[in-house]
Amino acid sequence: MAGRAAEPEVIWARPERAGRGPKPAYSRADIAAAAVRIADADGVDAVSMRRVAGELGCGTMSLYNYVPRKEDLYELMVDAVSGEYVLPAGPPGGDWRTEMMAVGRQTREIMHRHPWLARIMSTLYGYSPNALRFLEHCLAALDGLDAPSGTKMELIGMLNGSVMTYVANEFAMAERARALPWSEEQEQAVRFAYLAGQVGSGAYPRLAAMLAEGPPPGDADEVFERMLNRLFDSFS
Repeated sequence: MAGRAAEPEVIWARPERAGRGPKPAYSRADIAAAAVRIADADGVDAVSMRRVAGELGCGTMSLYNYVPRKEDLYELMVDAVSGEYVLPAGPPGGDWRTEMMAVGRQTREIMHRHPWLARIMSTLYGYSPNALRFLEHCLAALDGLDAPSGTKMELIGMLNGSVMTYVANEFAMAERARALPWSEEQEQAVRFAYLAGQVGSGAYPRLAAMLAEGPPPGDADEVFERMLNRLFDSFS
């Protein structure tokens, strides 16, 4: 089958273009940038070898000389947006919580710029140049944490997972708000009135006490940072 490797391989171990001949017309960066543009504009489902080839102005089969599988194309895309992290050239200068909070903020920002990212993210893509750069930075930032390397890797994984879940919820809430035929405030008012009636029945005393205290303070950014601080607390 065209584009299907005979055995597992890592695209980063391949030359930029298979076979002999003239200098490749496109780099992996060119291909990744084209695929990212398509995904940003029309969603990741719009990304296909044919569509990327059209964006570049080459034949679909020619693209397979550069990217053997669609999974490899996804890996190029993930690596490309992972390159958007702004990481210091030297060792991290702050304490590990400050450094990892900065990583979490950047992850959230990148996911907002590329809403499709969570759809194709995979631990298998952790071997790309920018993924290794990111991981090395995080481990350096965690030098001040007195914990085994395996625990530090768990922290990095939990940080990424927590941010992905938080952003996915932000996307879901925004999508639902857009789909409402009335304002979100109207929807919330109706639902809160119903909830108040249920709580007022006396059947839910703990819930009534919680509502009497009012919601926790903070906007979405403050809630996000509170979530990450609580995660970090579990490793302190």
